[in-house]
Amino acid sequence: MSVKLLIVALSLCLLQSGIVEGISLSLGDITLFNVNFKTPTFLGRSVAVDSNVRLENDVDPNIQEDSHLNTYSLIKKYGYPAENHTLETDDGYILTLHRIARPGATPVLLVHGLLDSSATWVMMGPNKGLGYLLYDQGYDVWMANVRGNTYSRKHVKYSTHHAKFWDFTFHEMGKHDIPATMDYILNSTGVSQLHYIGHSQGTVVFWIMASEKPEYMDKIILMQGLAPVAFLKHCRSPVVNFLAEWHLSVSLVLKLIGVHEFLPKNEFISMFNRIICDETTITKEICSNVIFLTTGFDKLQLNETMLPVIVGHSPAGASTKQMQHFGQLNRSGGFRQYDHGWLRNHWIYGTIDPPSYHLENVRAKVALYYGQNDWLAPPEDVEMLNRKLPNVVEKYLVDDKEFNHLDFIWGIDARELLWDRMLEIMRNHENSII
Repeated sequence: MSVKLLIVALSLCLLQSGIVEGISLSLGDITLFNVNFKTPTFLGRSVAVDSNVRLENDVDPNIQEDSHLNTYSLIKKYGYPAENHTLETDDGYILTLHRIARPGATPVLLVHGLLDSSATWVMMGPNKGLGYLLYDQGYDVWMANVRGNTYSRKHVKYSTHHAKFWDFTFHEMGKHDIPATMDYILNSTGVSQLHYIGHSQGTVVFWIMASEKPEYMDKIILMQGLAPVAFLKHCRSPVVNFLAEWHLSVSLVLKLIGVHEFLPKNEFISMFNRIICDETTITKEICSNVIFLTTGFDKLQLNETMLPVIVGHSPAGASTKQMQHFGQLNRSGGFRQYDHGWLRNHWIYGTIDPPSYHLENVRAKVALYYGQNDWLAPPEDVEMLNRKLPNVVEKYLVDDKEFNHLDFIWGIDARELLWDRMLEIMRNHENSII
């Protein structure tokens, strides 16, 4: 298997160098992707892929523009009050926070998932973005960006070219990023509590914050977890399962080729995504499988017209160590800190095995929403989480058997199937202190 991994690494290097015209990657019985393409030729705003396919020419101009706009510009374009904010964590990371400002209203903090960013809450447009819906319902909407993503790639000491910059997992996000973000919002608005909505990894970092800094639970009106993740024992994601099965070999290969950032967000990868996923290309179905490989796929809930926008904003960056940590959770079946190996564990933690997180510290009110077709947060693992949390006020299985991990934020029918219910629950738990 180590030989196959080295071949994969070599193929990726060749791909980045433009030496190969196609790439296929298979792991056992799973084909991660199998795409034939030619090195793109830039002709104004068009990219020639082959003699009979030309990209971007027939795409709706709004969709084409939105695929290139950042979160602030997207919000401003559609007539909403957009704000950019920056804050510094206690370990030196500089994070960007986006706001759809409604001063004086109850603040809601939205925290994105893995390989995602604040754009996820607004990029589907005013009628299909949860960020816009919350603002329209009278909330002051704040959207976080954790370290390492498109909008949070600065540090007081290190650049993204330093390996030290990428020496983090979601543990540091929960311990440093989310508390700093919450403090900034509460200090800026002058209130004492806020609503928290997290998707996927956005729930992981909340549990970690509660475990490591339980005093922050007093600052939460209600935590709502979309596709909540903690335990990955029953995870069906080929990517996570591969990282769990071949963790030592993957670590070696990634270190050999110097990739500290997982799926780096550079110009080539952005163009590669648009070649595969543009509205006019015949490879749209392949694109769908690539994007949703990690999380599962629900064709009925995906607005395929919006694929250029989706791939224009994601993947938004993550560390390889972060991805390895997800693999470790799958392998161990527990919810615990990063496993450095028994020797370093003993030096860092004082124990051979990494310590488990203290889910009993999640004293805030919690609502859990999950789907039957979710590869990363299957019902069995959500039920394990539910049994560990002390204050779950709502556990709701979305009434659509195909509803998957990304449908919680991008689903065509997400409002009817889920968001309206969330809004009602939020109103029921409004805190009179604010």
